[in-house]
Amino acid sequence: MRSSDPAAPAFVQLAAHPLRWRLLTELAASDYRVRELVERAGQPQNLVSYHLRLLRDGGLVTARRSSFDARDSYYHLDLEQCARALGNAGTALHPALGVALTPPPPSLPAARRPAVLFACTGNSARSPIAEALLRHRTDGRVEVTSAGSHPKPRLHADAVQLLREQHGIDISRQRPRHLDTLIGRRFDYVISLCDKVREVCPDFGDQAQLIHWSIPDPATARDPDPVGYPAFARTAAEIDSRIRYLLPLLVPTPQEVQP
Repeated sequence: MRSSDPAAPAFVQLAAHPLRWRLLTELAASDYRVRELVERAGQPQNLVSYHLRLLRDGGLVTARRSSFDARDSYYHLDLEQCARALGNAGTALHPALGVALTPPPPSLPAARRPAVLFACTGNSARSPIAEALLRHRTDGRVEVTSAGSHPKPRLHADAVQLLREQHGIDISRQRPRHLDTLIGRRFDYVISLCDKVREVCPDFGDQAQLIHWSIPDPATARDPDPVGYPAFARTAAEIDSRIRYLLPLLVPTPQEVQP
């Protein structure tokens, strides 16, 4: 290779390694701890940790301390950053190969309405926000519910205000519910938004795909991030971003429907 030949884009260099690609595909489905990624990849922990560090340095993966055990961290794949990196890599090869930076919206109904359960501890902020946003984005095409392991007496006022002001959604009459009240219901996806509830979530059967989104409780946000309403705005934005990438899994797009 001549020294003047252009190097492959950073995303291509990162993703081309077999173990890093395996880690990316695992994290595309759910947030995981290192020991879970070690088990899934079947590789030594020091090797997995090394490649996770490279992915973090490349801006594709982030880490967040577990609220269940502060000695642990959850790793998360930034799908927005991956979309941008993929688009830039395609453009570097040919201008016509740049890809869309956001996932396509669902457009056709599924044969059966998929059922999604969002779970967190208090069912007062994160999970009702997720429930409201997914219901809003799918316009009734998904059966969506939320519940908590230790539900609070009422929804957090900032969650209610944020959804009303920024999304035009009114959940003021909704009340937190306990996860135990849903035992026996069928769910296609059970999505935990809290590290604590992931450890105690009831079993909803083999048909339920378990997904974890490690998202801090905005009601207990700590410095240096602003607390109060700004914390709820950040939380809702992160949840909404994740939901947009969940949509193609729930409702088929025209390209996925067979003639």
